[in-house]
Amino acid sequence: MAQLWGGRFTKETDQLVYNFNASITFDQKFYREDMEGSMAHVKMLAAVGILTERERDEILAGIEGILADVESGALEITSEYEDIHSFVEATLIDRIGDAGKKLHTGRSRNDQVALDMRLYTRKEIENLKGLVKDLLLVLHRLMKEHIDTYMPGFTHLQKAQPITLAHHFGAYMEMFKRDYDRLCDIHNRMNYCPLGSGALAGTTYPLDRNMTAQLLGFNGPTLNSMDSVSDRDYVIELLSAMSTIMMHLSRFSEEIIIWNSNEYRFVELDDAYSTGSSIMPQKKNPDIAELVRGKTGRVYGALMQILTTMKGIPLAYNKDMQEDKEFTFDAIDTVKGCLALFTGMIDTMTVNKDVMESSAKNGFTNATDAADYLVNHGVPFRDAHGIVGQLVLYCIDKNISLDDMTLEEYKAISPVFEEDIYDAISLKTCVEKRETIGAPSKAAMEQVIAINEKYINEI
Repeated sequence: MAQLWGGRFTKETDQLVYNFNASITFDQKFYREDMEGSMAHVKMLAAVGILTERERDEILAGIEGILADVESGALEITSEYEDIHSFVEATLIDRIGDAGKKLHTGRSRNDQVALDMRLYTRKEIENLKGLVKDLLLVLHRLMKEHIDTYMPGFTHLQKAQPITLAHHFGAYMEMFKRDYDRLCDIHNRMNYCPLGSGALAGTTYPLDRNMTAQLLGFNGPTLNSMDSVSDRDYVIELLSAMSTIMMHLSRFSEEIIIWNSNEYRFVELDDAYSTGSSIMPQKKNPDIAELVRGKTGRVYGALMQILTTMKGIPLAYNKDMQEDKEFTFDAIDTVKGCLALFTGMIDTMTVNKDVMESSAKNGFTNATDAADYLVNHGVPFRDAHGIVGQLVLYCIDKNISLDDMTLEEYKAISPVFEEDIYDAISLKTCVEKRETIGAPSKAAMEQVIAINEKYINEI
């Protein structure tokens, strides 16, 4: 058991206790962050005169050698070490001798692990932002391509009013833009350096915390040493933001699953993002969309886990906080995988435009516009609503759409109808009359697409 805190103890830790306490199996994930933090710390220690330049250079060369060997596979991080910090320090001492024992001057594992987690989380936020941007780019392209693709809009999963596919995709564009902005907010709020906080009360060494923060790309040092080592708000915020991303992906996946069904046939998924049945040869299953929908609960679980872990912890650091890592690492990997696969799935799927348009026509999505036609011809809205209800019943009985009715059939229900009813209820008219910003008309959508273009170019 490679431990760095044995002086106070007179006998070995029980193996079961050691295993239960150890974190090396998962915190080795941020070996790079741990070593980058240590190198910044060493440069600062030399700058304030705690280390000589020779000691600084010797330690830096030793850490760089360890990092290179780990990344090449020449050096393995093993479970004989309690955590990644112990691995780095013990290996350094083995390699360079007494100079390595000065690495830990002026810091605690408490501020060290707080730093590593911030560095790792910050890096992963940038990775997530990149994946969300990739999705935004695909949605942006699809919106431009389908500005004239008519489809039914739904409420309660019932056909409601005609829209365009660009308008439908635009709703998700807004969701994922907010997700991107949330990730930016978290990055800005968490980007302060805890290193130099010690165990909880700082240190008597003359550390230059501003220098360390600058070397590691932070906006500055954290301002309270107790909060520095016990804060995991940024983890909670990230898990919350990722849960929201997964919720949006799950909603979108649900619609893709429905649209891909035999009953809808709005889209067909590419073979690369589908699977078949082991028994039914005709099947083409939307497994990626289903797995994204299913994995949403996994990310929600990580958020609930950290909230529950943190809710009863007094200041400052407590060992409970070791539980912030495994679930967070898993959630990050899950969301990254889901974003990448979902983006590829919608980027390659085929849109059946004719099926979508036919569905809008046959679902009475233009019924509201028929009522508006009557109102514009002097019929009170309540009466117009009742007349159009009769039209719909008539069409259902005849198994036709409003577009299929003859003018005589219209006039038999209300003499107000004239030949211009057909133009009034055409899908194109129904959509194009809705010109306010945020509505589905081509003019309104072109404004939104231009706004999105500017947004994407600036992120």
